[in-house]
Amino acid sequence: MSTTQNTFSLKTVFLDFKEITKAGLAISVLFSSIAGYFLGVDDANPFKWSVLLMLIFGGYCMVGASNAYNQVIEKDIDRLMDRTKNRPVPAGRMSPRVALIVASLLTIIGITLLYMINPKSAMFGAISIFLYTSVYTPLKTVTSLSVFVGAFPGAIPFMLGWVAATGDFGIEAGTLFLIQFFWQFPHFWAIGWFLYEDYEKAGIFMLPTKKKDKGTALQIILYTVWLIIASLLPALGFTGKLYLTPVAAVLVFLLGIWMLFYAVKLYKTRTPKAARTLMLVSVSYITLLQLVYIFDKFLR
Repeated sequence: MSTTQNTFSLKTVFLDFKEITKAGLAISVLFSSIAGYFLGVDDANPFKWSVLLMLIFGGYCMVGASNAYNQVIEKDIDRLMDRTKNRPVPAGRMSPRVALIVASLLTIIGITLLYMINPKSAMFGAISIFLYTSVYTPLKTVTSLSVFVGAFPGAIPFMLGWVAATGDFGIEAGTLFLIQFFWQFPHFWAIGWFLYEDYEKAGIFMLPTKKKDKGTALQIILYTVWLIIASLLPALGFTGKLYLTPVAAVLVFLLGIWMLFYAVKLYKTRTPKAARTLMLVSVSYITLLQLVYIFDKFLR
């Protein structure tokens, strides 16, 4: 009987840890960092398993800490929304104090691991945690501009990989940051659209016009266009060591048109289904784009 209880308890702790760190989101964010790392390695900065592993674990801790702090701060808000009310803290399975200890430990471990790679990686990791928890999270119930603020920490992982590989923040890392920065807007506005009613219960309005209207849909289209332009900058030869061949540029452009198609479809229909589809397409888009960048580098 006690063995069953222990197993159940350990399983519960593990599941709660996954949930408070948002493991699914953290892993997708890590993929961006790993992609950035592979783009940064070259003869001058050779691939090192030790660096990659520190980036993976340090990056997970960084994202996990941000999410854990977020859930402590928003525990009362989370109770109001269907998609968040069963999280460990609002559901009462984990006390805010324990969650805060977990977040603090993850912060210390994450920043330490990133510092062991190089100081700049640790600096950007710390900036990401600070902006997400101290600026973005409090602004969510105040203004829709929170999405703009949240786009900064959200865009750091892709370029963090480059910084981890090279120890340098230049035009290449800046370009990777720019791509993921513009991507945040159609992605999160699509989420804000199809979860509008749930967010409304907590007084959170993520959409730029605070409504599911043509104004919001038009801005989603515009930011998707900016995303396409940013993703093609490496093909122009002005982004240092970050370069795209013409074939890869065509593939990246087609990926952009694919995402733009669904952004336009949302503008025309303005339905939750169209918004959800755009969100799913945006996740596939950023993953495929990063794979195109990597394969183009190593196959040319």
